[in-house]
Amino acid sequence: MELNGRPVSAGELSGLALYGYGHFTTMLVTDLRVRGLGLHTERLTRDCAELFDAELDVSRVRELVRRAARSHTSPCVVRVTVYDPALDLGRPGARSLPQILVTTRPAPTAAPPPVRLGTREFTRDAPGVKGTGLFGAVRQRRAAQRDGYDDALFMGVDGRVSEGPTWNIGFLDGEELVWPQAPALEGVTSRLVGGAARALGVPVSTRPLAAVAATRMRGAFLTNAVSGVRPVASIDGVDLPAPELVPRIAEAYRELPGDPL
Repeated sequence: MELNGRPVSAGELSGLALYGYGHFTTMLVTDLRVRGLGLHTERLTRDCAELFDAELDVSRVRELVRRAARSHTSPCVVRVTVYDPALDLGRPGARSLPQILVTTRPAPTAAPPPVRLGTREFTRDAPGVKGTGLFGAVRQRRAAQRDGYDDALFMGVDGRVSEGPTWNIGFLDGEELVWPQAPALEGVTSRLVGGAARALGVPVSTRPLAAVAATRMRGAFLTNAVSGVRPVASIDGVDLPAPELVPRIAEAYRELPGDPL
């Protein structure tokens, strides 16, 4: 764990831990390459302007990610968090000096099994920002797991499904890939998967999907930078088919070349 390329102190982490005001992106680094690197840096730049009214030094971000990845076994998971260690809770509108925190962890060695989802009514405070405040999302995941599911599928007060705590979800309607049309954090991986599906000749669209309609689809999968494409086994106890198109899309995504750091 390093802040601006040096060891971080507990005091420099206290504001992030106590207030949770910041943003981040998580990427899988393999041999110093990242799928969708430009999309990750685009997200960081956009969110930094939104939360801090500041311009992020993207070259510095790449340098720090390279440094962290070189000191870790490949592949590894690298998270870049942008926050201001000097943030004053009483005056958050004061001029900010956001800093770059880089953390690493080992990448999973095996593909996760198909996931069982339970719907939960929840919408992020700012769906367009990948913020560090994950209280609500983690709370819904915990509740779903205590009810016997693997994870939570969010839906709005209008009953439309949207996303999960740390992933997007895609549905198959016959041979078409459908993304839910609802407030959600658009993931880097979902954008890459959509492009990979189009390259296979799979039509891609977005439309509103009620929870009941989601259980009638011909299949579903989650997208996440770390796990890639993960099949959905069931929603609210209703089993979903496991069409051959899901592993084809997953393989097309895996074959995407990474961008050099």
